[in-house]
Amino acid sequence: MAVNRRLLVASLVVAASVSVAGGWALSQAGDGTTIGTSTAGSDDSVVDLGSPTVAQIPAISTNAALSGDPLPDVTLVDNDGNEVRTTDLLGEPLVLNLWFSTCVPCKRELPEFAVVHGELGDRIRFVGVNPQDTAETNESFARERGVQYELLRDPDGAFTAELGVANFPVTLFVAADGTIVRQTGVLDGATLREYAEELLP
Repeated sequence: MAVNRRLLVASLVVAASVSVAGGWALSQAGDGTTIGTSTAGSDDSVVDLGSPTVAQIPAISTNAALSGDPLPDVTLVDNDGNEVRTTDLLGEPLVLNLWFSTCVPCKRELPEFAVVHGELGDRIRFVGVNPQDTAETNESFARERGVQYELLRDPDGAFTAELGVANFPVTLFVAADGTIVRQTGVLDGATLREYAEELLP
């Protein structure tokens, strides 16, 4: 999966902070401090991290869990520069695919989306959202792979950030009332079709 660079940098900063804190604690341990234990009668030199202790570094490979949440109300733009609010996409079942052209798995699954849209597009709205490419690339890259549904852009990354997306592609299956029913990573055509049909009444 491709990685969102903004969230990657943020995660690396957090990881570096944790490393610095851990290094300080270990340096204190070299002076006789006990790490991760608590002993009766011990003095203030003991750093009690609990027993057992697990240090968890924030993972950059995991997107935020969205199922059950409402679709965020964010303004996107189409390839002509017109603003489109995400709330304007609601009112019917929605399959929303976040992708960009240099994401290899995104490229691989786009033709599958084109096929399933051809089968279900009269009952389910399909929309592609691209956070990185220019309008020209967004249009040409998708159309060359058979995509005929709406293509929008998230040029300032506001929508991606609201969703907590770090890895691409991500597909959201959204009920007509705006509730995110399911989120996925890479999809094949059969699974895409199955999940999309679950949105139908």
